[in-house]
Amino acid sequence: MTWLVTGGSGFLGVHLLRRLNERGIAARSLDLEPLEDGFADVESVVGDVRDEGLVRRALEGVDVLIHAAAALPSGGNLEAVNASATAQLARLAREAGVRRSVFVSSGVVYGILPPPVNETATPHPCEPYGRSKLAAERAWLEVAPAPLVLRPSAFIGPERLGVFGILFRWIGEGRRIYTLGNGANRYQLLDVSDLVHALELAANRPGDGVLNVGGRVSGSIRADLETLIEHAGSRSRVVGIPAMPAKAALAVLDAAHLSPLQRWHRLSADRDIVFDCTRAEAVLGWTPARSGAEALIRSYDWYREAGDSRPEGIAHRSRWREQALGVLRRVS
Repeated sequence: MTWLVTGGSGFLGVHLLRRLNERGIAARSLDLEPLEDGFADVESVVGDVRDEGLVRRALEGVDVLIHAAAALPSGGNLEAVNASATAQLARLAREAGVRRSVFVSSGVVYGILPPPVNETATPHPCEPYGRSKLAAERAWLEVAPAPLVLRPSAFIGPERLGVFGILFRWIGEGRRIYTLGNGANRYQLLDVSDLVHALELAANRPGDGVLNVGGRVSGSIRADLETLIEHAGSRSRVVGIPAMPAKAALAVLDAAHLSPLQRWHRLSADRDIVFDCTRAEAVLGWTPARSGAEALIRSYDWYREAGDSRPEGIAHRSRWREQALGVLRRVS
């Protein structure tokens, strides 16, 4: 059995490919970036998922397709990469005789809905990234062979930086950690190892349609942050700030390209974001092993050892520039 993982050099991709290596499963990566050292047994196809000829070659002999490549909200090309290229990939996978096709979508397609949100809820994405992912889902379910769509909550783990790298830096320096509102809301996080496990099960068990996957909800945002701060032995403390003025200020900074935080970050920061994952348990036999707090701690421990050594960029495995938030960090 041969797997193709699009976005293989990304945060999820490298974790999944390592797991396939451990199990002795033949794997191939398709990504704009070549795989780093440590993947000698994985074939690295370097190129754009929009390149039809390249994708055809990458799909040769593939049994299981995991589509994790995506343009991020900060990177542009959302429609071309996330929607159009996914539709093309679904068609080419069918032509190539792929046995199982799994698309890694995102829980942001739901927008802000009262929790717990299950798969019967009508999606209402509230920003361009979510809309592009929803369009991709529809094409996948219509065209891809034996299609399944996973909608994960925000997932973290070793090697995840981005906005979490900023959080970890502030905790390491003992800075104040701000929540929009009092931090009593719940924000479901998923450990990347649990997402990899869901993908393994999805590749080998029957079932189609859409499945939510999210970590165990351990408490409020404030409680999870305080647990992490205590684990880190940090002087940091959690400080709630009025949500509406903070969102207005972040919107201005975002419009001026002075903040690393996107529209989804500020819209969801003070809301309950929790998904009902009972269908994934029924269809795949999957349940998360870690809570959000445990996933944060595992991610922070990796960051403490290696996080600042990563180069700057816009991907999840890159260090994000703090921009205007750097001013706030220095006075916190």
